[in-house]
Amino acid sequence: MSLASAPRIGVLLSGSGVYDGTEIQEGVFTLLEIARHGGQAVCLAPNAPQHHVVDHLSGAETTETRNCLVEAARIARGQISDVAMVHAADLDALVMPGGFGAAKNLTTWAFSGPDGNIRHDVGTLIADMVRAGKPVVGLCMAPVVIAKALQGTEYQAHLTVGTTEEPSPYDIAEISKGMDQTGARSHMNSVREITIDATNNIITAPCYMMEASITEVADNVSQAITALFAMLETTADHV
Repeated sequence: MSLASAPRIGVLLSGSGVYDGTEIQEGVFTLLEIARHGGQAVCLAPNAPQHHVVDHLSGAETTETRNCLVEAARIARGQISDVAMVHAADLDALVMPGGFGAAKNLTTWAFSGPDGNIRHDVGTLIADMVRAGKPVVGLCMAPVVIAKALQGTEYQAHLTVGTTEEPSPYDIAEISKGMDQTGARSHMNSVREITIDATNNIITAPCYMMEASITEVADNVSQAITALFAMLETTADHV
């Protein structure tokens, strides 16, 4: 069906900075692609402390404390809401850029893997979106958040965080195995590919989980958001 008005696309952020929050380039590419496709980005983040703060110059943990919502507001240029105050009925789709914040602030995957926890507000929003048939997109490390949100439900998400066939700075095999342990089904995709779960309206893309240039990541985000808008065209629940 054709889109009667600009779809409201939630963009769930987890801070500002790859090592302790949202991967900024993925976040900006997401906002750009949503605008290019005629969508309205609705930025969200938890109003909660980050797990920790990392000095992005040295890579060392600092003694600072920062709030996820306040930091994510830097990416959103101040136009952002507390994720706990936003519901599936308010959105037509949801996109989650990556960064370590997905595994530190939205879930505890970075510390406990598939046995870790997910924030209740984040898990509820994702599960409600899937239940309503509204598209969900996970970039980079964000697919683990989707996996945790749907763990124990009737939905088996098809997800990717990358491939073991090409270089990656991360343990793709271990993360993929962890997603499988939650009940999801992992797929191997390069930074030039995406996984589309047409049954559950979920799209995932590896982005910076692979050794990739900024242009490759931009192209991968574009693939995912283009697929999202194509999915919106055929999603009966979209008004």
